[in-house]
Amino acid sequence: MDTTTNFVFSTKSEPHRIRTREILRHHPEIKQLIGQKNPMTFWITLGTVSLQILIAYLLRDQPWWAAVLAAYCIGAFAAHTLFVCIHEAAHNLVFRKPNANLWTAILGNLPSVFPTALSFRQFHLKHHAFQGVHELDADLPDQWEARLIGSYSIGKAFWLFMFPAFQGIRTLRVTELKIFDRWAIINSVAQVVFVAAIIYFMGWTAFLYLFASFWFSVGLHPLGARWIQEHYLVLDKAQETYSYYGPLNTINLNVGYHNEHHDFPSVPWNLLPQLKKMAPEYYDNLLYHTSFTKLFFEFLFNQEISLFSRIVRSERGKIPLSDQSKPDIELALK
Repeated sequence: MDTTTNFVFSTKSEPHRIRTREILRHHPEIKQLIGQKNPMTFWITLGTVSLQILIAYLLRDQPWWAAVLAAYCIGAFAAHTLFVCIHEAAHNLVFRKPNANLWTAILGNLPSVFPTALSFRQFHLKHHAFQGVHELDADLPDQWEARLIGSYSIGKAFWLFMFPAFQGIRTLRVTELKIFDRWAIINSVAQVVFVAAIIYFMGWTAFLYLFASFWFSVGLHPLGARWIQEHYLVLDKAQETYSYYGPLNTINLNVGYHNEHHDFPSVPWNLLPQLKKMAPEYYDNLLYHTSFTKLFFEFLFNQEISLFSRIVRSERGKIPLSDQSKPDIELALK
């Protein structure tokens, strides 16, 4: 199966809804985790935003290279944690009131310069519902994108460095989403005011630190391997989703528990390890990653891995659910 010239096409339904049904049948006790909220995520968001502002302030009079170095070594990790906080808010896992989650996402977005939190929510929920469906899953690379980058190191390094731009371009193909609503406007206004205040009160070096922190957190940095970890066929040509069990889960709020999250997106980050322990027969036999740094270099230098190393499907429907199991599964997958 050549994954350097075309995507891997599957006629099967995406695996997570099927596994969710099986897990709930054999482990009904997991229902107690579904729908839980974790308000601590808000305080982590507030603390990390404050940290980024403080570091930007301390760097305001330093040379530009100091800001870039600090962004790569420190800021990228903080920015990635904020991305995970935004992700939790996108699933309404912080507070019970939906609007409180939206405000949390807007707060967490501030140091990342670009107003992406509310649009991310729309695209990410589609990714969960239609994993691998090209016109609905913006997590998938475009055909032209994969052909342009190829399988050589220089192309893949360029792709990682420009990942935020490529991700933004992909969203243009998902035409079935309405992303410019009242909350997206609030998100954009908040970003403009915040960025203007940073530049006015702290200067361009402080702004550069925040910009570079965001850019590195999702790009040419070991943290950028997270995008490879989640759905790229690195360890197996058939397993569609992979988890990461490594030390960065501590500061990045268990973001590596990706199979667990896709199976139960209504379970907050702090309960994902517990979920894994409650259903070991479903997770312990799956392949997983333990090092973002190792994966980062493997992706760059292994010519058998390319942007085509993904599973795609045309099936937009859902697997049939029995009347008895449907309410629990639909709640679990919200």
